[in-house]
Amino acid sequence: MSYPTERIRNVVLVGHSGVGKTTLAEALLARAGCVPRPGKVDDGTSLLDTEPESIKRRISLSLAFAPFEWTTPDQRVYKVNLLDSPGYADFVGEVDAAFSVADLAVFVVSAVDGVEVQTALLWRRAAALGLPRMVFVNKEDKERADFASVVEQLRRGFGAGIVPLELPLGEAASLHGVADVLAEEALEYEAGGAHHAAPMPRDVVDDEHRLHEALVEEIVSGDDEQLEHYLAGDEISVADLERTLAREVLECTEFPVLLGSAVTGVGVDRLADFICELGPSPADRPARVMAGDDVVPVLADPTGPPLAYVFKTIADPFVGQLSVFKVLSGRITADDRLINSRSGADERLHGLFALRGREQTPLTEVAAGDIAAVAKLGTTFTGDTLAPKGTPVTVVAPPSEIPQYGVAVVPRAQADDDKLGNALARLQAEDPVLLVERVEETRQTVLRGVGDTHVAVSIERLARKFGVNVDTTAVRVPYRETVVAPAEAVGRVKKQTGGHGQFAVANLRVAPLPRGTGFEFHDAVVGGAIPRNYIPAVQKGVEEAMSHGGIHGFPVVDVRVECFDGRF
Repeated sequence: MSYPTERIRNVVLVGHSGVGKTTLAEALLARAGCVPRPGKVDDGTSLLDTEPESIKRRISLSLAFAPFEWTTPDQRVYKVNLLDSPGYADFVGEVDAAFSVADLAVFVVSAVDGVEVQTALLWRRAAALGLPRMVFVNKEDKERADFASVVEQLRRGFGAGIVPLELPLGEAASLHGVADVLAEEALEYEAGGAHHAAPMPRDVVDDEHRLHEALVEEIVSGDDEQLEHYLAGDEISVADLERTLAREVLECTEFPVLLGSAVTGVGVDRLADFICELGPSPADRPARVMAGDDVVPVLADPTGPPLAYVFKTIADPFVGQLSVFKVLSGRITADDRLINSRSGADERLHGLFALRGREQTPLTEVAAGDIAAVAKLGTTFTGDTLAPKGTPVTVVAPPSEIPQYGVAVVPRAQADDDKLGNALARLQAEDPVLLVERVEETRQTVLRGVGDTHVAVSIERLARKFGVNVDTTAVRVPYRETVVAPAEAVGRVKKQTGGHGQFAVANLRVAPLPRGTGFEFHDAVVGGAIPRNYIPAVQKGVEEAMSHGGIHGFPVVDVRVECFDGRF
């Protein structure tokens, strides 16, 4: 089924590790009727965290896809492409991939632990990209949950645009519903996540009304016409306030805060409602592409030319390489042919499908703004743009994380050595943040990642997915040697192979040069002590000796060598 672009929502869940992003994604899938019950990360039954490396560590390690269909209270049907991103700092490259295609970031914050380090770092990352944001305060059912304290932390850290749309009815074990601050009504939750309207509890009436007044003032301050009506004493409808708030979310001036529990289901359906009602569609946020030397906006227009951006590559053991893409313009149907703007290759998009965890649902068409996957593209990798013939445009990709932590990998057997190069290339295609270097001076193959866990997981995937087993050793530093003072040296050649044999002496002066200068050779021989045609051989011998290493065996650099005398 193809959805109109204005009814598509591309949303990424982000936040610190352990705040319950995957549990929340599972709860949303269950509430939408996609699965009979939510899986659990801790017992390995999660629909989204299915890799052995994730199950072993009980944390998300890669971007997971959880699309679902949602009907809002006004009976409008939306498609939500939910992207569940890792919270562990080593896997920030997965978050960057999601940020490149998302139109809204939902920051999940623990009601117990508050705003943590990775949340703050990712908020700044999203702000730099101009990505609209909202906040979901999770774990309101846990002991020591404190919604008011978390809201205060959010305001201190992220500014005055933080606007709570709900208040908790009870907290910790007594959580039983939410107060809708915009509509000023209480919502009591039942087992299974459904809710019904109820009288506002007396203990929250005053706080809710005070927050309602402040919320309305905050919203109308961004709209001159509404502000005029508000100051005149006119009542502004909830629908009008929501429309204004949606525009302010798109402009990144307001950041709604919702609350609930992914475990009990409180507030989960409300989050889905607000994602659809307040979140921008792809039509609201044009993509930026490079056309020659110019940056050009591309509208998510279903009637435009087909254009797709590949933001994630997955090595699937059954179908090979999967390329996950977002349609930036036009419509893409099965068996369409597009040109890879980087390689110039003609790619046939055979077998389109939607991903939900490991599930693959066949598609016949993907509209502008939607996300899908395709198998077995020959030369297309993460970051590539697929465009019509004669339209060599490329998507402006955000800068990627620079890998800092490295280990040297050593194949365990000859069979592993034979497959290592190809396997590392496929591993890099799946995770472009990884860097593979062959350091000839130390004769090591070095694998670099963001941190030790990133590298360890990559080595485990190397064995599981590609059947290549390696051991790791420390990366040897390729030191350099030089001289610190002028000196003289004598080089001799003596070979007796019959007849007169060969004999030569070269007298050399060696002196240091400034760092980074390199190598200088000067011919200062006079009187024919060494014939001119032999001088290049002297220089070559000096260079070979320098490359083989000095006293400690490391290459010698930044040296001036002068040949001033000799015999032959």
